[in-house]
Amino acid sequence: MQLVKVGLCAFGMSGKVFHAPFLKEHPGFFMLAVVERSKDESQLKYPETTIYRSVEEMLANADIELVVVNTPVQTHFEYVKKALEAGKNVIVEKPFTVDISEAEELVKLAKEKKLFLSVYQNRRFDRDYHQVQKILEEGKLGTLKEVEIRFDRFRTEPSQKEHKENPELPGSGALHDLGSHLIDQATQLFGFPEKLFADVFSMKGPEFANDYFEILCFYKNDFRVRLKSSVFSKEAHCAYILHGEKGSFLQERTDAQESELVSGAVPTYHEDWTKPLTKPDGIINYLKENSETERILTSSEPGNYMDYYQQIYEHIFFGAELPSPGAEIIQNMEIIEAALKSSTEGKVIFFK
Repeated sequence: MQLVKVGLCAFGMSGKVFHAPFLKEHPGFFMLAVVERSKDESQLKYPETTIYRSVEEMLANADIELVVVNTPVQTHFEYVKKALEAGKNVIVEKPFTVDISEAEELVKLAKEKKLFLSVYQNRRFDRDYHQVQKILEEGKLGTLKEVEIRFDRFRTEPSQKEHKENPELPGSGALHDLGSHLIDQATQLFGFPEKLFADVFSMKGPEFANDYFEILCFYKNDFRVRLKSSVFSKEAHCAYILHGEKGSFLQERTDAQESELVSGAVPTYHEDWTKPLTKPDGIINYLKENSETERILTSSEPGNYMDYYQQIYEHIFFGAELPSPGAEIIQNMEIIEAALKSSTEGKVIFFK
């Protein structure tokens, strides 16, 4: 198998949890370099990797073919642009950039350089999201009328991460962070809405970036999709609630890849590596063709973030479709910006 030589721009949580383990275990990638400004932590698990003290220094390495930009969102534009100008293909962590104009400039540059630019939308590979896709494909709910997608946490104390908590910094807050996932899933499942209304603010107080949002997306035929997140949610809600003309489906958020990776789990290539479910994590209640009601407990199948890197590999060597290309993710950023405008102005925002 041909190797793709990769440079990782940071070795914080994103690097340690979401990227390095998969680059290590996938036989088609070799993590050639990593940026650590003052530490040497990567050497413990990845002694074969060269440490650089700056992104610029790493980009000067001509052997690197693919760069993962996993630094704070406020630096994404700068580092993605430098990587593209250095002739590297790029994976950039979500959120893509702080605003649409930056994203559009990077997509244009990648096209001019004949390089690819993919946004790391890893929640497309969650088990619970896959289960929702499966239920929709089966069509048992009939025409959908209402959907709610939530991502709640109980984190009442602010983190120590300035780039996420400072409301003065563009791109900070839950809407750009968790909202990037929920909005991406909504557009993947249902397309782009006609209009939206949103409420975005900080439950912890105005001195912190937004930690709560609720976005009501309006689609044709009076179909509604509600996206919501709160950090004051001690008791878990169902992450996905779908209501259709023939029935309803409720799905819990049970994907544990992140927590297992944090605990030291090693992902595997083309195999399930997460712990199996101990009980059903969903329920469907619908009318069958004979008008009888069927109520079934459902269990989702394991997800695997390795599939993202497999798709990247297949794109490089076999011309397969690029996962979450930058040009596609721009539409998600349109929704983020519209949600902020709607919340500030207290009005419905229409899309052209």
